[in-house]
Amino acid sequence: MKVLVRLAAWIGVTACALVACLWWLARPAMPDAFYTSQPDSIPPPGTLIASEPFTRDVPEGARAWLVLYATTRGDDSPTVASAIVMASRGPSAASRPIVAWAHGTTGIEPGCAPSVLRHPFANVPALHAPLEQGWVYVATDYVGLGTSGDRHAYMIGEDAARAMLDSVRAARQISGLRANGKVVVWGHSQGGNSALWAGMRAMGYAPDLDIAGVAALAPATDLRALFQAVQDTILGKIVSSYLAEAYAEAYPDVQLGDYLGPVSRILARDMAGRCVGGRATLFSIAEAALVPGGIFTRDPASGPLGARLDENMPGAPINAPVLIAQGADDDLVPARIQRDYVGKRCSEGQPIDFRQYKGLDHLSLVTGGSPLEAELVAWTRDRLSGKAATPNCGR
Repeated sequence: MKVLVRLAAWIGVTACALVACLWWLARPAMPDAFYTSQPDSIPPPGTLIASEPFTRDVPEGARAWLVLYATTRGDDSPTVASAIVMASRGPSAASRPIVAWAHGTTGIEPGCAPSVLRHPFANVPALHAPLEQGWVYVATDYVGLGTSGDRHAYMIGEDAARAMLDSVRAARQISGLRANGKVVVWGHSQGGNSALWAGMRAMGYAPDLDIAGVAALAPATDLRALFQAVQDTILGKIVSSYLAEAYAEAYPDVQLGDYLGPVSRILARDMAGRCVGGRATLFSIAEAALVPGGIFTRDPASGPLGARLDENMPGAPINAPVLIAQGADDDLVPARIQRDYVGKRCSEGQPIDFRQYKGLDHLSLVTGGSPLEAELVAWTRDRLSGKAATPNCGR
């Protein structure tokens, strides 16, 4: 009997040690020294600070760079961000237009930057199109992903817009690339919100860039409605943990204790320390399952948090053609919320080409084989060639 008790105790201790080890290994990798090689004095926004060749998952026939560049936060404080720049090999006979990509949710820790992750181009639709068309692909990591020192401003539109626009400015300084100032912005999910904000802020913040179009794919638009709608789903709980941590860091009036209970606060903080994707997400899924009904003990659409969500909804005019694409079966950004947003913006005078895709959810909208890919490339080609847009406002 004693032998069995000892064996059971040994198995229990070993199992706990194994879980603890796996939990530790699920934490994000630390970015290498390139990301921390920041200058003592940050130059003007949009300045290319450093670059090095980038090869991980780069398609055949392309060359890429990992770059550091200067940008600003929403409060105008200077900071540094990283990005991937990619184009087809060989010199270009003419200057190349730019597709600026804003990625969806990957996490809020520095190691969750796409350029740090094993697959930096995951969920980028029609990745080969910019190369085949002779365009330059520029993908910001945003501030606080990759680079350290500043917390990632998750779902904070002004910060994301500036990081996007300054990444394009920096890419134009790469010798021999011949990237010009004509830009079409693409973004998915979180990045769709970023893309719309970049379109809103371009004329005021980066008038040197010619924004020819903004394509937002399943964008996080009406944030108040979205976080209310998905808070009881597994993925909704994970992204809510990112939002809670990021907004509490960014906004003094958002206090975690006002919206999260003691247990959900501990679990949310742990989930927020982990990236989305891969086996590491299993820990977050398990923790999310421990919180029935969501991490919030108070309606996230109420009080200061609700006001801040409204503040980051992209609701100002965009002086460029806008495409919003939406999967009809999206379980993270519900189609009904997107339709309501499009209807409201159109009623306020913003022309939008709204396209809904039956049978597609949040990820299948942008993965290989989606009918969106060919339409997105054609729409982008038309914008870069100056062809008139045909907004439909969902009709």
